[in-house]
Amino acid sequence: MTDLNTRVRVIIVTDGDLTAQEAVETAANDLNLFVLKATGGNPTRLTGSQVLNQILQAPYDPVIVMVDDKGQQGTGPGEKVIEYLLNYPYQVKILGIVAVASDSRVRGVEVDFSIDAEGKVVKGPVKKDGTREKPKNRRLEGDTVEILKKYPELLVVGCGDLGKMQASDIAAYGAFVTSRCFQEILERSRTTFV
Repeated sequence: MTDLNTRVRVIIVTDGDLTAQEAVETAANDLNLFVLKATGGNPTRLTGSQVLNQILQAPYDPVIVMVDDKGQQGTGPGEKVIEYLLNYPYQVKILGIVAVASDSRVRGVEVDFSIDAEGKVVKGPVKKDGTREKPKNRRLEGDTVEILKKYPELLVVGCGDLGKMQASDIAAYGAFVTSRCFQEILERSRTTFV
């Protein structure tokens, strides 16, 4: 059994297209986080076992893992990776999930809070463009997030489409919103890993 204090810290991002990859890499570089580039893709191409093996070989942590269902209904390849990693709590510690909104017509998931297109922490979900959802809508709608309903203990941070949001998050300008998502997850996990 692995010591809980030696687990690899992981942040999962529920988007993996090229624009999202650029934003994630930009934000991660600024914050000294390790990105598993092989997990990028739309949809996710690696299995949960392959992702776990790569996480355990990362030179440092926290490690950023990207997952993407490419609009697939039901439990797609990205969600399968999330579930697989959650079954290895003695090897990895999921610090939080960046739940990315999309135009998918799904039930979605409730978030702990969101980062809007202006980089502000807001209560409730946001839309794909990073604007706030109507108050009556309490769920972030995205194609790779529904599995998260099974794990209410996870920290889930909502945000709009990474690298976009009407140019608020483009990599060329530092992927501001993606960075804020990572910063908030790291801040909230700090008391666990002193």
